Amino acid sequence: MGGAPGNGADRPAAPRNLAGVTEQTPQPRRLADRLFGAVTPAPAARPQAPRPVAPRSVRQAAALVAVEAAGFVVLALVLLWLTVTGDPESVPRALAEVVLVGLVAGVLGAAAAGLRRLAGWARGPVIALQVFFGASGIVAAFQAGRPDIGVPVLALVAAVLYLLMTPEARLAYLDR
Repeated sequence: MGGAPGNGADRPAAPRNLAGVTEQTPQPRRLADRLFGAVTPAPAARPQAPRPVAPRSVRQAAALVAVEAAGFVVLALVLLWLTVTGDPESVPRALAEVVLVGLVAGVLGAAAAGLRRLAGWARGPVIALQVFFGASGIVAAFQAGRPDIGVPVLALVAAVLYLLMTPEARLAYLDR
């Protein structure tokens, strides 16, 4: 029973084997229970933690990201229609574009739902995609000579980034 004082050396040591176990079941166990172990009872239900309410700016950003996702769904459908009805140079490449645009729509839709729930994983992909969309908007507006496409994209990107960078949005993710 020796040991350094203060580390529980004054308590009797518990046996390190099953010699002290005296619990025996009154009936023999089934073969499956003996071989694989018995099924444990279901645990007690854990109380649900209250879900924090997303601030207004995060809800607005989630709505704008959902609008972007809907726009990408429409774009994917238009590209699919053009692929089916037209004569693309490469059908696999055209279908790959449709799949890629559809995946972006799916990621944006999931991120919009995650923003609405204040999920920590949702904010990073949204910000990264907004930076990419901003670069694409700059190219469309100024280098490609299509301000009718680039300027609305830039406005949408600026609005989403602003809404996610407001103090209440940052505090909502900090307090999680």
